[in-house]
Formats: sequence, C-alpha cells, structure tokens
Amino acid sequence: MSSAFARVLLDSPLPQLDRLFDYRIPDELRDAVRPGIRVKVPLRSAGRMTEGFVVELADSVSFTGDVNPVEAVISPVPVLTPEVWALARRVADRAAGSAGDVLRLAIPGRQARVEKTWLAANHSAPPPVPPAPLDGYGTDLERVIAEAGKAAVDAIPRLVRVGDTWVGAWAVTLAAAASRAIAAGGSALLAVPDYRDQEQLVIALSAVLPPERIAQVDARQSNPDRYRAFLRCLEGAPLAVVGNRSVLYAPAAKLGLIAMWDDGDPLYAEPLAPYVHARDAALVRHEQQGGALLFLGHTRTTETERLCALGWLESVAPSRVQSPRVILAGQQVTDDRLAAQARIPPLAWREAKEALATGPVLLQVGRPGYALHLVCADCGEQARCDRCDGPLRTSRASAFPSCSWCGAVAGGWTCPTCTGTRYRQVGSGSVRTAEDLGRAFPGTRVIVADADHQHLHLPSKPALVVATRGAEPVADGGYAAVLLLDGERMIARESLRVAEDCLRWWSNAAALAAPGAPVILVGVAGALASALATWRQADHARGELADRRRLHFPPAVRVATVTGTADAVGRAIEAVRGELLDVLGPVTVEEGRVRAIVRFEYGHGAAVAGNLRAEVIRAATAGRRPVAGRRPAGRAVPTLRVRLDDPEPFVDDAAR
Repeated sequence: MSSAFARVLLDSPLPQLDRLFDYRIPDELRDAVRPGIRVKVPLRSAGRMTEGFVVELADSVSFTGDVNPVEAVISPVPVLTPEVWALARRVADRAAGSAGDVLRLAIPGRQARVEKTWLAANHSAPPPVPPAPLDGYGTDLERVIAEAGKAAVDAIPRLVRVGDTWVGAWAVTLAAAASRAIAAGGSALLAVPDYRDQEQLVIALSAVLPPERIAQVDARQSNPDRYRAFLRCLEGAPLAVVGNRSVLYAPAAKLGLIAMWDDGDPLYAEPLAPYVHARDAALVRHEQQGGALLFLGHTRTTETERLCALGWLESVAPSRVQSPRVILAGQQVTDDRLAAQARIPPLAWREAKEALATGPVLLQVGRPGYALHLVCADCGEQARCDRCDGPLRTSRASAFPSCSWCGAVAGGWTCPTCTGTRYRQVGSGSVRTAEDLGRAFPGTRVIVADADHQHLHLPSKPALVVATRGAEPVADGGYAAVLLLDGERMIARESLRVAEDCLRWWSNAAALAAPGAPVILVGVAGALASALATWRQADHARGELADRRRLHFPPAVRVATVTGTADAVGRAIEAVRGELLDVLGPVTVEEGRVRAIVRFEYGHGAAVAGNLRAEVIRAATAGRRPVAGRRPAGRAVPTLRVRLDDPEPFVDDAAR
C-alpha cells in the first residue's frame, strides 16, 4: 500500500517556513508522488499555491485536523536526491539559514523540453575508465585517494602540454585523481573558481576520460544546458562533474572524490543567503558521504592550514619539483624615463628585454583600466560620484568620467571641497601600463588581459602581456619572464586576507613561467616576499594562522555579523551571549540600522547558529502583515540579518 502523506519543503524565502509541511496525497496521485519530485501545494492563507519538493513520505501525521492535499505533480523527475537534501539541511543549519535558499542554488530551474527528451532517452552505461597515473607525488596522493583520505595538496608549479594545448600541472593532477575515483566506481566533484580554470581542467579530463564521463555544471551555461547537465548527474553512472562553487551540490549517490582548486579565491564565497562558502560545503559533504577530499593549490589558505594543524587534513607535497626562479627587486631609481614611467626597475627592465628575444613576457598589475582613480586638479581630493559616492574613472569610450560602482556619467563634475571643475589621473591601470610599454618597446606586440580583454591562451611568440591578477593567459610552453608589479599597492589594501591573497596572486602567476625563467617581484620585501622566493607558502600560512589565534580572528575562531535595528540586534546578542568569546560593536551602518560582530569557538557554532536563526524568525514573524489587510500606519517591520563567517567586516570599504 502506498503512503498517504507527503512531507514537503516549500519554495519560500520566508524563514518561518523553513520546515517540512504535511500534505495528504490524493488517490489519483498516489503512484506519482515520491521523494524528490516537484509538486504544487496550497498555503493555508488566502488560498494561495506554491511549489515545493517532496522530501519524504509518511503513513500518518500527528495533526488531527484536515490536512490539505497535494494539488499537482509538476515533474516526475526526483531532482532532490537524499544526499543533496541532507547537505542543504546541514549547511543551512550551520549558517543560520534556510535549506530552501541552498536548494535554489543547488537545483536549476526546470526546463520542460529538456526534461521530456531526457526521460525518453536510453541511458546506457558509459565505457569503463582505467586509472590515469598520478605523476609527481610518489605514492602519497595515490594512497589518499585509494583510502578516501583528506589532504591539502601543494600543486606542481609548472605548465604541461596536453595534446596541442598547455594547461597547469594542477589540472592534470585533478584529472588523474578523478579518473581513479571513477575507475573505482565513484563520482568526482571538481570545483574551480571560474571559467578560465574550468577550461584547463576540462582539457586535462578529456585526455583521460571519454566525453560520456564528463559533465559541466557552470553558471555561464544557458538554462537548458545547465538543466541537461544536472539531469546527467541523476543517471547514477560515475561522472567527473566540473563547475564553480555550485558543483559541490551536484547529485551523486556515491562519491569517490571531492576536490577544490585554489580554495582561497574569493569567487568561492557565495553572495546569496545563507552565504555558505564552497569550502564549508565540501567539508560537510565529505563528512556525510565520504570519498577522498583534496584541497589543491599553489598556496595554502589559513582555513586549510588550521585543518592541517588539527590533524584533520594530511599535507601532501610533490616528491621532486623545481620551483620558479623568483627574484626580489626593489623600486630602484632608473635613468630611463620610459622604464620609470612603466614602473619597472632596472633589473626587471633588463630581464624583460632579454626574455623578449625568446618568448612572451607577463606583467601582472594590480588594477584594470587606464588610471586607478581621478583627483581634483586643484586640491587633490579624490573625484567621487554625486549619486553613490563611488570613485570616478576615465574610459576611452567616453569623453566624460564615469562611476566605477554605479556607472553614472559625471559630465558636469564639480569638486565638493574646492568647487574646482578640472581633474587629473592618478596611478596606472592595465591599459595605461600597456601604452607606456608600447612606447618603451616599439615594434613589440602588447596584449592587455583583464575583465574587458579576455585571453585564455597565447602562442609562444614574443609579446608583452599586461594582465590583472587572476586574468593571466596561459602561454604555450610558459612565459620567458614574469614581472609582478604593483606589489606595494596590493599589500596596502586593508583586509584580513591581504597577505594570503597577494601570495596566491603572485604564486599563480609565477607558475605560468617557463622552466628556469625569471619571476621578478617588484617593490616588496619581508616575510611575504621571502615565502614566494623560497616557495614555502605553507610556512607563511602557519605564521599567519598563529597571528590570527593571538588576535581571535577567523579562522582561529568563528564570527557572525548581526545587522538590523538596535533592539533586534540587542535581543539577538543576548540570546547567544553565553556562547560567545566577545562582541564587537554595535556600530551604525546606515540610518536606523546597526551591526555587531560576535566571535565564538567552533564548538559553540551549532548553539550560536540555532539561537541566531530563532531570532531571525522572531523578527520576521513579529512584522508579519495581516493577510487580508494593510500594515497599520507607523508600524515598522523589524528586520534582522545574520551572516556567519562573514568576511566583509574585515575588508576596508575602499578595497572591495
């Protein structure tokens, strides 16, 4: 006999609805309703309908009154698998959020035509996969994968030729690890920050896996393509699933591997509630489903170093590898006017000129655009937007400056300090640096690589490549020289993560150099420069973590930001005060709203998250409007926003 009731998670942003609701299954839908499918159900108020996911079935319910029936089955496909539901519920509770918000990130919107084609198709088993060799790590990495272990892996800093294309050695390592997981009968979830890394990884995977074994889940895909890839994951055959942060929520009943490349990249931070970082999702999913867990990178974040210090992650390094040849160069004064204008000291200038005879030269700069910012020509105050107070910038496409934040054109700009109307450019972005280099190296091709000028691969021909951090193309065979400019400006950014961010940017660029090619770090000295020059990034992460422990900064402790009215924030703090180390604030963030930062130990995380979540629900329901009427005049709707592990309070506004 089939079950009589369905327990449904409603697709609603309201925090008070983040629980399972019981619905009666009509006789005509008894055979159609099953766990994981999308259904349409009624809400008790005003006869409204909403969608939801059937989480489980039941033969009876504790409610003694009339139970509303399921209205309709939207789709017969069980898109919410048990493992994804367990993951969504757990990470939402850990982040004091709603499981429904997580599922909106995990499950793409339904595409009826794609679904119909998929249901009618014959899903045959893909061909078997032999394991690919894992070169460069001896037997350590093989053992971690075979034993479903957990490791922080130092990537090999070089480029590898795969067919006719060059990719980072890290991509070849992950592809080989995925092939071993699939050969053993498990799927591999491979997370990368953006499409540049994804392309390299797919090329490496294609060399060791047939196309039937590779699925891409990417935010850049069209809605039909993304839903088609999602449905492939439901077929049950072991796959290598590649994508950005949402790939960690892809359905996979049996996991052989979860791997993240470069987990310090800010693109892994989820901007939507409940703001779960991809690293945390990977850790929770591994805890629930097992399989091997790898964090691979040229540098190590303080978060992964903390797990290594606890013994939870094993540290795996290449058995023998030649690190890049890093040279530290100060900002020496040069007599060459063109070199000085391009911000290149004599040593780096000579290396660049010699390298151009054999291949391309990479110059990493701190910012895109022409000038970093505009200032008043009379008083020197920074020129800012009248609408949003964002910094103004110039563009070749317009005769007038525009706002870097909102894009508004400042045609009639006037300095609010001295009423001046003239401005001048300060600093050099990627475009201006390229212009200066073009004059300094006449006849040499100059290529700009940034968000507006995207290049993924370049031939091994002489050229000057001016790239912003993270936008560096891969040159065939590697760059003949790499110049890391604007180092002083990068480390001057006010951020808790500035040191590890800079080391990550520089290390990733250095790994693009050809074997033996010079990598020149300009204008930076001290421990950070030494860590790059000696290629001992893990040691720097250990020192950084020790400093965070002394100061009670994350990840040594956990933090949460609580934002709302003063009364709501005060009640929330009192609800968790017994679990806290301390409270920073509250401080006013805008009119009528304050923000407090609470710090607590990891062991108190569940209690803090649960109590803060209860306060969010309390604030939401206290301001609930009557269904059939309007909110009484003068009655403010209380709002409370909670974000756990929030990085924003530790970043200066001007640096975001």
